[in-house]
Amino acid sequence: MRAPVPALLHPGPTSGLQAGPPHLQPAGPICSQRRLPGPTLEPTALNCRLARVLSSLLAIVLLLVGSVSALAAPAGAALDDDRYDGNIFALYAGNGSLVPPRSNLAQAQLDGRVTVLVYYLDDSSASKRFAPVVSELQRLWGQTIELIPLVTDPLQDRPIEGPADPAGYWKGTIPQVVIFDGNGKLVFDASGQVNVDAINSVISDATGIAMAPRSGNSTTVSFNELNSEVVPSS
Repeated sequence: MRAPVPALLHPGPTSGLQAGPPHLQPAGPICSQRRLPGPTLEPTALNCRLARVLSSLLAIVLLLVGSVSALAAPAGAALDDDRYDGNIFALYAGNGSLVPPRSNLAQAQLDGRVTVLVYYLDDSSASKRFAPVVSELQRLWGQTIELIPLVTDPLQDRPIEGPADPAGYWKGTIPQVVIFDGNGKLVFDASGQVNVDAINSVISDATGIAMAPRSGNSTTVSFNELNSEVVPSS
């Protein structure tokens, strides 16, 4: 049970003080005075109420932060099942910035950008395991390429709407990686747990940017029950 907040009392006749207006009465224990550098103001009943309001707001903020943290990793989330747990890149690669993609295939080709399409599903164990590779591509290439992860549900059971429609390049498998050079030519198409070094090699050729020394021998390593990252093999 919550302890009652001490009431603000006016000193009685026996206290030796004269009762005055409420805003001049001494504050209760909740507003104990402290000596601070510089000029200070005497605490008032208004200060007390403000302190209580701020304290309540802080408690609400902490509760919300705790709730968001709990939602970030759903109970029972696992790499080895085809259950929907949420955004696979946030959950299994620690990277929530990959979706939604910032552009689309048509715009990327219009801008002459090297484009990497990654077809996936959030409720696919194969896509979950591949999520760290997609995150690593973003880390390595950043703004140099257009990285477009695409959920395949909207691509199914509809007509293909021209050469810039990503549905026209999906083979019905996940994950699948498709790469176009800056001229819009398809230069890579592979499905499954595609090796990140193979993808990087094609991107390097398409962009003309050489890979870093000693790169090209990477592996995926788990650092907790859910999250993994791609690191160079020793």
